Amino acid sequence: MCATYQSIDPRSQDGYIPVENGELYYRQAGQGRPIVVLHGGPRFDHTYLLPDMDRLSDSYRLIYYDQRGRGKSTGNLQAISIRTEIEDLECLRNYLQLDSIALLGHSWGGYLAQEYAIRHPDRVSHLILMNTAFVSHEQYLLFQQELLKRKATIAQEWDRLASSTGYKDGDPQTVGDFYRVYFSTTIRRPEHLERVIEKLRLSFTRDGILRTEKISESLFNQTAESTAFNLIPQLKQLRTPTLIIHGDYDFIPMEVITEIAEAMPGARLILLRDCGHFSYVECPDEVRQAIDAFLPRTD
Repeated sequence: MCATYQSIDPRSQDGYIPVENGELYYRQAGQGRPIVVLHGGPRFDHTYLLPDMDRLSDSYRLIYYDQRGRGKSTGNLQAISIRTEIEDLECLRNYLQLDSIALLGHSWGGYLAQEYAIRHPDRVSHLILMNTAFVSHEQYLLFQQELLKRKATIAQEWDRLASSTGYKDGDPQTVGDFYRVYFSTTIRRPEHLERVIEKLRLSFTRDGILRTEKISESLFNQTAESTAFNLIPQLKQLRTPTLIIHGDYDFIPMEVITEIAEAMPGARLILLRDCGHFSYVECPDEVRQAIDAFLPRTD
């Protein structure tokens, strides 16, 4: 449910949008065709995408927001669901007075972008799925299998950190150390790994980590961990122009991405070489070229 916006100027570069039982923090950068950027996680907020994604702001109007209960956005933890995630995005579109939007979703945000497009096909002009997450329970199981294989050489350190008191208590240093091990399975170059971890750590607080862990658990229970979860049949009915950007070192299996691409009529798949799950950091020029070639020019 969206609130009324009389007291809020949609042209503001940042601010808060009142939604049911909470507020969404949003930030805008640049001018041109508007692109709503959906961050991943679902434990994270939009700040890990910065400043790298802002490279696009020289040609596009980028609209970021923190999903409910993450970053600067607020909300009742018990009320957060896939329904509220989609309703919040619709409230953002409404508030910005956009008839239709181009959506760019990274990782978990890629799943949300597809879910929104299925529910509101007339509101989405273009979809950009960057290193998108799985959209069915079977795909989630394939991801878990791939992750298990990649974990083999670092299992001891992985398990040590994941079982530590610091990790369970939400200590930012320990959690950052765990993500360094976790994302080492999907980022090839050490400097890129350190850049991603540095950006994540800037947003980490103990309370935030513990709060978003509960949010993530709830959302995964509603989606990937449910045997009924499967967007593939609905994606086959979608006619939204779609660009899928994937790295050949991404821990999301190529089998998952191929199934999504083949389900969506006319989807364009770009496979980036020597690139992992954070393609906007690892292969920024290739990502930019793909997006520029995909989105129609505006005056």
